[in-house]
Amino acid sequence: MAPDQAKLSEFVGKMLNDMGAVATGAMVVIGDKLGLYKALAAGGPITSAELAARTGTAERYIREWLAGQAAAGYIQYQPATGTYAMSAEQAMVLADEASPAFMAGGFDVFASMFKDEPKISDAFRSGRGVGWHEHSPCLFRGTERFFRTGYSAHLVQEWLPSLAGVKEKLERGAKVADVGCGHGASSILMAQAFPNSSFTGFDYHGPSVERARAGAREAGVEQRCRFEVADSKSYPGSDYDLVAFFDCLHDMGDPVGAAKHVRQSLGADGTWLIVEPYACDAIEGNLNPVGRIYYAASTMICVPASLSQEGAMALGAQAGEARLRHVVLAGGFTRFRRATETPFNLVLEARP
Repeated sequence: MAPDQAKLSEFVGKMLNDMGAVATGAMVVIGDKLGLYKALAAGGPITSAELAARTGTAERYIREWLAGQAAAGYIQYQPATGTYAMSAEQAMVLADEASPAFMAGGFDVFASMFKDEPKISDAFRSGRGVGWHEHSPCLFRGTERFFRTGYSAHLVQEWLPSLAGVKEKLERGAKVADVGCGHGASSILMAQAFPNSSFTGFDYHGPSVERARAGAREAGVEQRCRFEVADSKSYPGSDYDLVAFFDCLHDMGDPVGAAKHVRQSLGADGTWLIVEPYACDAIEGNLNPVGRIYYAASTMICVPASLSQEGAMALGAQAGEARLRHVVLAGGFTRFRRATETPFNLVLEARP
């Protein structure tokens, strides 16, 4: 059949927009890495020469970068003065790491996808997995910075209070395990908010644990927030009041085995907090901008990670609540509910 020319033009336009977004991603990594966004936010309107001087970079590169960022709509150009600036909203997303809308750090995750593409392409052919530890280090850094934004905005303020009686336990003094903690952002945030409680973060990736320990020292909570190398089916300890899995259950080869270990490690009145990427149970419910990002990350990171492990269940980042419920109940839990949600997260509570 001959193509519909109008539909063809529309699709070509979509592809051009997407190609521009991909190309601009590398520019975001540069702007974030070199502090260009922060300098713009602190002192605009500014010329390319002024920005180069302020950041110790070469003006000719800065001139091209600025024009590209203005073309992308990430910054603003003022033709009358030949200067560039950022709006308050643009600065919140690209320059302010304390902002609840900060997103620049996530582009390190996308950079890792391109760097690790040869490994994933080989895995497509062989069916083998690619472990978390086998990825580019920018994945570990980008994951921590991207997810920390959501944790900072929601974890203490909304997610923990949505769990039955957990906030009160933490205020009195509770014993908490944070499994799959990565660089430790979630553990450190909880330790800062609840000084009467103790927190132990576990991750099988040694370099991430070292970074988490450094983060705890920098935050001044190392006495109550420690980190150990251990996986989800063998982390030590018992009688935990709270065990938390942030954005990691779907990455595990044997999530049912992990659920069983959580059940054994909890106290009689303990709670398992499971935070997962937001997803509907049916594929058609996830065919949207958020699902687009999560399916890409799942293809490049989450499914390969699971397939590299014992069990290889490969839930994927868009597992959905029904499949997660099955995993939790198969692990020996009797109560399971969606405690709350955001456009990006499902926040689930499991009880013995």
